[in-house]
Amino acid sequence: MTKRHVSLPTEAEEGLETFLETVDRRLSSEEDTCAVVEDVLVDLHGDREAYDRWQAGESVSPAERVRLQGYDPCNATLESEYYAEKDETKFERSKHLQWLWRQFDATPMADNVEFALRFRRMLAEHLFAECGESCRFFKGITFTYGHNISVGDNVVVHDDVHLDDRGRLTIGDRVSVSDGVHIYSHDHDIVDQTEVDNYHTILEDDARMTFDAMVRAGCKVGENAIVGARSVVQSDVPAHHIVVGQPAKSVRIKPGWEDVADPIDTEHQSLRDERRIPYDLPADLERFDEFGRDLEPPGK
Repeated sequence: MTKRHVSLPTEAEEGLETFLETVDRRLSSEEDTCAVVEDVLVDLHGDREAYDRWQAGESVSPAERVRLQGYDPCNATLESEYYAEKDETKFERSKHLQWLWRQFDATPMADNVEFALRFRRMLAEHLFAECGESCRFFKGITFTYGHNISVGDNVVVHDDVHLDDRGRLTIGDRVSVSDGVHIYSHDHDIVDQTEVDNYHTILEDDARMTFDAMVRAGCKVGENAIVGARSVVQSDVPAHHIVVGQPAKSVRIKPGWEDVADPIDTEHQSLRDERRIPYDLPADLERFDEFGRDLEPPGK
């Protein structure tokens, strides 16, 4: 056992519980999510006095006005907002919750581990498609939407992880995701990078992603497998295997699981094509190429 239980002083615990219960109740109610997020962020950033002055019509500087407007997620844009195939109805709410998550991480309270873990855990229940019990989400985690992520019980996601759910991302029970890991569920065409394919990416129960590893869209990391540091998973990882390298290859089976694991095969099979998620774009969508490149090969 390498960890110990840590608790807050009684008064701090009471304050934390009151705050979490209040925000959770408001997000679960019929109250406008955008208004809840704005209100919570104004207080978390200690800007209530300036905000009230601004709302009362008093003079504020241009910088103050921009800052105060920024607490309202309706005044913000996210990269995923530009994605043409997104579900507009789901995104409207998940954008607001994602803004709360990100802006909370910009407050000093985000470094208070006990406070921050419990706040993000509460928020994940509202943002993710599913979130199991006793999950721990550390600082600097980003995601595309949030609403296409399903997380099991006792999952830990460490600092500066990117969980791409432009397609769909499923994380099983007791999965460990170390610092700097990137897990993708969308891929770009190698000729025309504006063409995007979405996939279902899966991390099965007890999988372990070590630091700075990357999983390509549509791949499955099997049960109880380990992906070594800075490895790049380009195909499915068999259950109970340890893979390393770029691209990641199996180097051994976890001790004790030899009888139930598939033999080591350096050419991993992949069912990623079967995990491709088709989508339709709006008929009236105005298409444009942000790069403006000539995609015709020379001589064509």
